[in-house]
Amino acid sequence: PFLDTIVRRHRRTDQGRRPYRRLDGGRRREPGGYRDRMARYTHGHHDSVLRSHRWRTVENSAAYLLNRLEPGRSLLDVGCGPGTLTVDLAGRVAPGRAVGIDSVASIIDQAAADTPDDVANLVFAVGDAYALDFADDSFDIVHAHQVLQHLNDPVAALREMRRVGRPRGVVAVRDADYGAMTWFPGDKRLDRWLSLYREVAIANGGQPDAGRYLLHWVHEAGFSQVEASASAWCFATPAERDWWGGLWADRVRHSSFAGHAIETGLATPADLEDLAAGWLDWAKNPDGWFAVLHSEVIGTAT
Repeated sequence: PFLDTIVRRHRRTDQGRRPYRRLDGGRRREPGGYRDRMARYTHGHHDSVLRSHRWRTVENSAAYLLNRLEPGRSLLDVGCGPGTLTVDLAGRVAPGRAVGIDSVASIIDQAAADTPDDVANLVFAVGDAYALDFADDSFDIVHAHQVLQHLNDPVAALREMRRVGRPRGVVAVRDADYGAMTWFPGDKRLDRWLSLYREVAIANGGQPDAGRYLLHWVHEAGFSQVEASASAWCFATPAERDWWGGLWADRVRHSSFAGHAIETGLATPADLEDLAAGWLDWAKNPDGWFAVLHSEVIGTAT
């Protein structure tokens, strides 16, 4: 019955895609609604961005939540992107119901199309982080990975996640802290990359250093029972450096971040080429090492 209520009215079976529906029902939102509070997504959906998103698994991106992912629990993944992490989460709570939502219909199309046929408990839908189209107390677990940094009202989104969480259920959020990223060897081009990224993200209405604010935001959203932790991604082997450096070299030239940097006058195409070269040089260095610090917070709904 749950799956019947979530599917889209117009199925795209001719394209071999799983069904979904717009959770906002196509309604026009009044000022102060989702679009007025949605920061412009700095990364966009270029392949260099999606390569990173598809790499994510529970083990490397949601290990702090592992002991909560019990079979039979229901789960909502807010800001699911291409859905790779969502599929992993859904597999761990099966046969419990799982839903992944994102604001971009084309990404939801892709996530639905790429979902393995044996993942029967998962559906994807276009949705609104500020106005989730679910009743109160709908999910045991509400999860958001690298989402709050891109919203200009993260506390409002957390309150909405809390609303749809069941009593004694959890809201679990994880975000990077760009200001805490560190690497070796030093390179002024990577220093400029970090400074530029933070400027662009802030100009877009986001908070690139979201990690350090996460516990504060969760408290502001009304959670009194919380667990806070931290973990890091580390890229140090030749294969890891090639992957991480290569995707960022592509991002600074071809993703929405590049377009935003040029559009706002914060960088020129030549500047971005220089930053890309810095990433590629870092990736070639046998001593190259890069760490991305993340904050993780679990709030229990009471």
